[in-house]
Amino acid sequence: MVGHGRYPFDRPEGRDDRAGSDWPFPMTDMPMIERPSPNFDERASPVSLLVLHYTGMPDAVSALDWLASPESKVSAHYVVCEDGQIVRMVDEAKRAWHAGRSHWRGINDVNSASIGIEIVNPGHEWGYRPFPQAQIGALIPLIHDIVQRHGITRGNIVGHSDVAPARKQDPGELFPWGQLARLRLALPRPTRNLMDPLWTDSAFLLALERFGYDIAEPQAAVIAFQRRFRPELIDGVIDGECRAILLALLLPKPRGDE
Repeated sequence: MVGHGRYPFDRPEGRDDRAGSDWPFPMTDMPMIERPSPNFDERASPVSLLVLHYTGMPDAVSALDWLASPESKVSAHYVVCEDGQIVRMVDEAKRAWHAGRSHWRGINDVNSASIGIEIVNPGHEWGYRPFPQAQIGALIPLIHDIVQRHGITRGNIVGHSDVAPARKQDPGELFPWGQLARLRLALPRPTRNLMDPLWTDSAFLLALERFGYDIAEPQAAVIAFQRRFRPELIDGVIDGECRAILLALLLPKPRGDE
């Protein structure tokens, strides 16, 4: 399992930090539509990550057609439509082609180590908008089911922009990470007892790399971090609030959205 040794801040002492370990609701079988994609191959490593995307296309039909087309060379394990319908496209045992060139916590073949979920939304190019509650209401139990079966920690539930900060913006600043965090299905945004460690920019970037981000393009990495953990101000500037949030995330018990 990625993270337990190198990333101890994922596991608060004395508490099960598997994502969703405090889940209050019984799971039931989720109805799904099968729409197989030919775009997959064999995994080279066990599943330890869950990557969330938005489709970034005008509508669900366009997105599903593209993900199912051999010419596209892209796919995802699941697509969650705005009305809450879940479409399964690739078996979880297989390596779907959703993350592209990406990196997280020492993993460079993110596709091999992850489950990919595409969430239908036009995205920044086609008219980015809030995610409907019916969609999030279907997404949450799907995430819970996946992370429980694979033992994925909260720190390894990430957005596409987290693993590919120089290329991607999804699922974007409107995605309700806080709603997931309250169910222990994502790391919380730290809000309590924040303290600016007064790091230099170079020290901040080293800490950001330790947390998991690829910092090859520093400003892109900062923007991705802000998009995830401070979405109200995404300017690529390392400031005291960014430093304080990152420090809190590196500590064993970040306190915030939960």
